[in-house]
Amino acid sequence: MKQPFVSLDEVKEIVKTYPTPFHIYDEKGIRENARRVREAFSWNPGYREYFAVKATPNPFLLKILHEEGCGCDCSSMTELMLSEACGITGEEIMFSSNDTPVEEFRKAADLGAVINLDDITHIDILEKELGRLPETVSCRFNPGGFYKLSNGIMDNPGDSKYGMTEEQIFEAFRILKEKGVKHFGIHAFLVSNTVGNDYYPTLAATLFNLAVRLKEATGAHISFINLSGGVGIPYDPDAEGADIAKIGAGVHQVYDKILAANGMDDVRIFTEMGRFMMGPYGGLVTQAINEKHIYKEYIGVDACAANLMRPAMYGAYHHITVLGKEDRACDMRYDVTGSLCENNDKFAIDRQLPKIDKGDYLFIHDTGAHGFSMGYNYNGRLLSAELLRKEDGSVQMIRRAQEPRDYFATFDCFEEFSSLTE
Repeated sequence: MKQPFVSLDEVKEIVKTYPTPFHIYDEKGIRENARRVREAFSWNPGYREYFAVKATPNPFLLKILHEEGCGCDCSSMTELMLSEACGITGEEIMFSSNDTPVEEFRKAADLGAVINLDDITHIDILEKELGRLPETVSCRFNPGGFYKLSNGIMDNPGDSKYGMTEEQIFEAFRILKEKGVKHFGIHAFLVSNTVGNDYYPTLAATLFNLAVRLKEATGAHISFINLSGGVGIPYDPDAEGADIAKIGAGVHQVYDKILAANGMDDVRIFTEMGRFMMGPYGGLVTQAINEKHIYKEYIGVDACAANLMRPAMYGAYHHITVLGKEDRACDMRYDVTGSLCENNDKFAIDRQLPKIDKGDYLFIHDTGAHGFSMGYNYNGRLLSAELLRKEDGSVQMIRRAQEPRDYFATFDCFEEFSSLTE
């Protein structure tokens, strides 16, 4: 059974300063998990985890991960700017984007980031923008077909907009080498949220074999292979999660069998996990404020899909703990809803929970990745605060809640709205 990392007594103390709803993160859990990941791939001397900034773009959290040896995987101008503001630059940034504006290539190059090209046409675009190509360039590969290893969010690379075909990546390496690129990387992003231990080793075998053939065909020096993300977490409390130690060992076995056996044992291994790095170490705390008894039993809370979109967007399961009632029987069936004018604004449907009274606090689990970051302002709802539960148990606000003046700030070009931003 999933256990919240904050208790009812802690939450009652927190809300004296920071009202619900809020996202809260567990520093101790984040650091311990980052160390497990690093240990799992310690057999590869050049290993680096590039945390997927899109999952949880908060500078306090990025700095914690940076202290644990992680870089940043960025995909936009603002993510690059955020990484720079955190003191993360150079090869500690992997810039992997698609449909990329040229000014973002320029920013990534100015920071010294490793640029991962999504398409063969980007070679000319990058060269034109920079005047010359960087010494190190990576290319994203899309093998097509199916990878039946995910939860359905993304399991059909052949229908994915990401990456180059095999024919294109061979041509891209030839062109890049002719234009003076000295060091090459290979990247692939094929599935999302796999909870088994076979995805990374399976993908690694695909990319390692590709690397051997690319080196033989083009003479390119393969500097690194980036397995990207895709390692997931068990949102359901009865599901078994991925074992990162077994995953690392599985990749190691394939590495020795394919790369080392072909004289390529200097290839560095990179990953770009977001969900696995941060997901279980964040929660959305919300208060029950309404109840409704019609054809079903409804509990209305003060959070909504604007604070956590995944259940509404994907029908995703997020476990819910009613704080202080952890040991009570789950003998009530509820839809737990937010206030948006959309019927899919539900955190749970027909969920068996203990009896919930107005004023109860609910802890919605596993919101540490793709939780706050997917927030939006539909219905004029405002984004919540983000809090950090530090290793000593104290709580620090790491992003304040939006206020109405923030919502209206982009109307400042119209004088009649100026009073709304004061």
